[in-house]
Amino acid sequence: MNARPRLIVIGGDAAGMSAASQARRLRGAEDLEILALERGPHTSYSACGIPYLVGKTVPSPEELISRDPATFRRDHGIDVRTSTEVEEIDLDRRTVTARTAGAKAREEPFDRLMVATGAVPVRPDLPGMDAPGVFGVQTLSDGIAVRDFLDTERPGTAVVVGGGYIGLEMAEAFVQRGMRVHLVEAAPEPMTTLDPGMGRLVRDALVTMGVDVHLEEPVTGIETAADGRASAVVTDRASYRAGIVVLGLGVRPGSDLARAAGIAIGPTGGVSVDPRMRTSAEGVWAAGDCVQSLHRVSQESVSIALGTHANKQGRVAGTNIGGGYARFGGVLGTAISKVCGLEVARTGLNEAEAERAGFEFETATLESTTRAGYYPGAATMTLKLLAERRSRRLLGAQIVGWENAGKRIDVLAAALWNGMPVDDVAAMDLGYAPPFSPVWDPVLITARKLAETM
Repeated sequence: MNARPRLIVIGGDAAGMSAASQARRLRGAEDLEILALERGPHTSYSACGIPYLVGKTVPSPEELISRDPATFRRDHGIDVRTSTEVEEIDLDRRTVTARTAGAKAREEPFDRLMVATGAVPVRPDLPGMDAPGVFGVQTLSDGIAVRDFLDTERPGTAVVVGGGYIGLEMAEAFVQRGMRVHLVEAAPEPMTTLDPGMGRLVRDALVTMGVDVHLEEPVTGIETAADGRASAVVTDRASYRAGIVVLGLGVRPGSDLARAAGIAIGPTGGVSVDPRMRTSAEGVWAAGDCVQSLHRVSQESVSIALGTHANKQGRVAGTNIGGGYARFGGVLGTAISKVCGLEVARTGLNEAEAERAGFEFETATLESTTRAGYYPGAATMTLKLLAERRSRRLLGAQIVGWENAGKRIDVLAAALWNGMPVDDVAAMDLGYAPPFSPVWDPVLITARKLAETM
């Protein structure tokens, strides 16, 4: 072993590099050697910005990169090896086997190990799914490949498979590039993290924007042309011609490497960790999309792939690796997205999740405006709240509306985080001025409406 303790980090994006950087800050370069192994060519980039890169709202890939490998080496003393795939973790010998592109596999010893292997895109085993012209958008390299394909091939029609956050954002990117867009979804409404009534509002807005929305149509395969390229998406009802196909079917935790090493995996398929991000293996931590987390409302284990969670978990892991003390407080699944001006946000539990968790609850839905009705630019928004009957505690919130609507979800996330009853939410002292809200903010009115029904 080396004279200094050696930390190996598997995964060079949000969770992995947050952990590496925090451990370095606490331990210093003289007291800890850090080697980060990343299978792709990029480190510390914003995966959430990929749709905006494709749509050219973000001009270049470099703008999505927070720190490149050279910066980590020069300024942080972290040895980063890109295009390096970790093939095996040996907990008994305290080594990982890694292979850099074009080179032989080699063993790297570790004293401490950080697993940040991210998530794996869901890619159904259907005909044509691997054809040229079919893309996922999990990594920055994926986003660059989609953008380059659009620039060189100039397809006129795109089919997006899946109506979740990525599906909506990619649909927006294609609309911005002047393409005809089909959105194909197996569920009755897009955005299945919302309740169906709220998802219907999203669907109506997509149709108004010119997106062809096809619901309750499971994809059965991809048709290919004579040259082997994708030419159409086939569902159980129809076939939709496509110059490009993007899969937005969600992800699963990338826990296979940890599972093969004998590290405990939870019921969600994510690596099981304690609040300090420690795994079942001594001296091994994990964080990010590959782990499962505790939901603060349902108290159940969940796997939710969000960069916000990954960065926080990575920092907690890095603090503990570096000799400090930190705990991760759990998740609410707070998320926000935008498609052609429509803002969609949610936090906590929706109705189906609340039912599965065994809650008895009431709901209230309000249609309001984002600003004072007389102020220029006032737009419509719909807000829905759920609360537990007995305790009156807020359980979840959903917002669908236009500019200035979505970030209200943060107020409700703060209320959820602290277990507030809806009566207290209705009484909160929120800011008011006509350019920002009606005098009674929609959050307050909806909470009051819900409190009155309980």
